Amino acid sequence: MFSKTEKGKLKRDFTKMKTPHTYAIIFFAVVVCWVLTFLIPAGKFSTHTIEYTDANGEIKTRTVLMADTFRYSYPLDMEALERELTDLSQNQAQMEELAVDPEALEAFLTTDISEWSQEELDELGLTDDVLYSQYGESVYDTSRKLHKTAGIWGTDDFGEFGFLNYVFEGLVSGDRSGSAVGICALILVVGGSFGIIMKTGVIDAGIYAFIQKSKGLERLALPLLFILFSLGGATFGMAEECIPFAMIMVPFVIALGYDSIVAIVVTYVASQVGNAVSWMSPFSVAVAQGIAGVPVLSGAGFRLVLWVAVTALSAAYMMVYAERVRKNPSRSVVYGEDQHFRDRLSATAKENREFNLGHKLILLEMLAVLIWIIWGVTQKGYYIPEIASQFFVMGLVAGIIAIIFKLNGMTINGMASAFQQGVADLAGTAVVVGMAKGILLVLGGSEPDTYSTLNTILYGLGTALHDVPEFIGAEFMYLFQSCFNLVVTSNSGQAALTMPIMAPLADLVGVSRQIAVLAFQMGAGFVDAFTPVSASLIGVLGVAGIDWGKWAKFQIKMQGFFFLMGTVAIAVAVAINLQ
Repeated sequence: MFSKTEKGKLKRDFTKMKTPHTYAIIFFAVVVCWVLTFLIPAGKFSTHTIEYTDANGEIKTRTVLMADTFRYSYPLDMEALERELTDLSQNQAQMEELAVDPEALEAFLTTDISEWSQEELDELGLTDDVLYSQYGESVYDTSRKLHKTAGIWGTDDFGEFGFLNYVFEGLVSGDRSGSAVGICALILVVGGSFGIIMKTGVIDAGIYAFIQKSKGLERLALPLLFILFSLGGATFGMAEECIPFAMIMVPFVIALGYDSIVAIVVTYVASQVGNAVSWMSPFSVAVAQGIAGVPVLSGAGFRLVLWVAVTALSAAYMMVYAERVRKNPSRSVVYGEDQHFRDRLSATAKENREFNLGHKLILLEMLAVLIWIIWGVTQKGYYIPEIASQFFVMGLVAGIIAIIFKLNGMTINGMASAFQQGVADLAGTAVVVGMAKGILLVLGGSEPDTYSTLNTILYGLGTALHDVPEFIGAEFMYLFQSCFNLVVTSNSGQAALTMPIMAPLADLVGVSRQIAVLAFQMGAGFVDAFTPVSASLIGVLGVAGIDWGKWAKFQIKMQGFFFLMGTVAIAVAVAINLQ
């Protein structure tokens, strides 16, 4: 048994434990994935092209995997293959159907079968998919499964891909309209734009003005503030920004007769509710959709309705607790901790923040650009390049307005510096996207029709969920993402680690990848308000002087409410086949 002193020391040591950096987590994930390629054989699926009708009623095509065509990578059985190809050489109609040159096939059959390779067969038009579709596994030696394992170091140009080069190879993969290059560029441009906007002081001034205007509207103020902070989480991923606002909100909310827990709920928790059901956040939705191969910021209509419903219900949940505390403050678990705020309220000067015409114009301009983005995505099919340019316009115009109205001392050089700082702040997030692609490269790539360890893992997960109802499969994804967020709180980091597996798994389970992204969003967002490894949460709790243990006692019930709402959202998404 430990003495009280020893127990106290152990408790202090435990609270000093730090969550590994996202980069470190991804690196170890890369190492683990590399080791898995030695243990798990490579596999692949055949694919086919399907037609579907998009939101505008136009017929589109998409290449998808066929779940029942999975096979492991086997060496060719040359003797069996020789017999089949000899028969093929005598079947003119079949050669024409397969577009195989008879003379080339005849010449190939005269060579030494021990030297035959798949590359030579590909030149004849007898690809692995063609051979499998014609002969099944009869031309393979199924007694030995092959592995696809990367070297330790190397590049695609020299010595083939090595897992220690996962960062660079991941960053340069893709194109301007997809992961990773396009998504990285989008994140950097958006970061610079919001760097300018934050520099103007419009966010601070707007919220402070709202706080002052709502003073005295006790029962109306809190729901309105909850909606405002939820909007911040939904539009630009508000999280750390809640810490300075918590400094103002804690005494303000206590002055209204509530407690500091309500202040944290109305700021930080509200922002994470917005983040969990965001329809346009470039830092969570856009990253996850980019990795999943879903059009960036698609499904905005469903998510917007979901944001309204979830925000309203969450605000109502908060008010039930808040009114209980207001009627009997001593029932609050932090009543003692809040006493010093009550003692200081009479001596606290009222905060005055200027909210002038320039601030109002910037907010209107931001709203106009957000409407422009939604219109462009839904009506014109705007994608990553266009969205990045729209965010740049938002930041540029906001900076110009700030210069004209001399907001926060803004100058041309100041605007440039703010853009640079914003880019720097999100450079780490952009690198995470490249690292995510690196994980896929280590596992053999994400193409279903290419032999890889990832395809075998997906097949295993899909087999485990085979024949389960679509809702059960989607709910499994939501539960998995919620548990995963207890360890990794970075939205982009979680997307990097989970979406490469969850997106193809959605194909196997029979739900859309849009639902897989929704499961990621809600799992990552809601649990951020609970997990003790969240730096932002610990920051706002520190401002309020709330111990995490007491916070957890309140929040665990709210998490149950969140999970129930998330489950209903998943059920509705599956029922309407959200695309």
